[in-house]
Amino acid sequence: MSPRPKKNQQTINLQEAIKDTAWKQIAEYGAPALSLRGLARVLGITAPAIYNYYPDRDALVTALIVDAFTSLGESQKTSIQDLPPGDHTARLTALGLNYREWAMAYPQRYLMIFGTPIPGYHAPEDITVPAATWALQPLIATLQAIFEDGSLRVDRSALMTPDLASMLASWSQFAGGPNVEVLYAALIIWSRVHGLVTMEIGGQMPSFITDPGEVFRREIENIKIQYLNINPRNGKTLY
Repeated sequence: MSPRPKKNQQTINLQEAIKDTAWKQIAEYGAPALSLRGLARVLGITAPAIYNYYPDRDALVTALIVDAFTSLGESQKTSIQDLPPGDHTARLTALGLNYREWAMAYPQRYLMIFGTPIPGYHAPEDITVPAATWALQPLIATLQAIFEDGSLRVDRSALMTPDLASMLASWSQFAGGPNVEVLYAALIIWSRVHGLVTMEIGGQMPSFITDPGEVFRREIENIKIQYLNINPRNGKTLY
C-alpha cells in the first residue's frame, strides 16, 4: 500500500485543485459566477473544507489574481533570461512579444487581472499592487538599465509635473526605487501593448485586421524607435 501523503502536501494539493477548478468555472461561466459552494460540489467536498483555505469568494479571487500576475511575471523573466543585459533592443522586443503570447495562452488569467471588474469585489491594494508591480518588474528593470547607460530617450517627452512625479514616486516604493522617468516610460509602454492585446482578446479589432500580430509587432518597433532612438531601416541607434 502506498504511504498516505503528508498533511502539508494534502493541503497544497487541495488548494491547487480549488484554484484549478475555479479557473475552469471562470472560463465557462465568467468570473462573476464564481461560487465557493459551486466549487465544493464539483470537487466533491463540503463547503467548510474550502472555507478552511479561502474564507470567502473575495479571498479566492485575490489568490487567483496573485497567481495570474505571478504567471505573467515568470513568463516575462523567462523571455529575456538568455539575452545579454546590454542588448536593449532584443530585450524590449522579447518582453513585448511575450506579453501578447502569455495573454493569448492564458486569456482567462489576463481578463481576471486586466478585464472588467468583478461586481462587489474590491482588490486589497496591499496584496495586488505589489503583485502587479512584480509582473512588470522585468520591463521596469530593462528600462532602468537603458536609462542608466544614457540610452533611454526621455528628452522628447513633456516636462514631468510635480503631481505626476509624486504619483510615480508612490509606485516606486513597490518597484525597487527606479527613476520616475523610467516608471513613466514603463507605464506608457505597457499601456500601448496592453491596449492592442485587450482589443484582440475582446474581439474588438476591426474586421479588416486579419492578423493582429502584424499590428502588434509594428507597435513594438515604434516603441523602440521612440524610446531607444532606433533607425527603423537597420535597427541601429541614430546617435
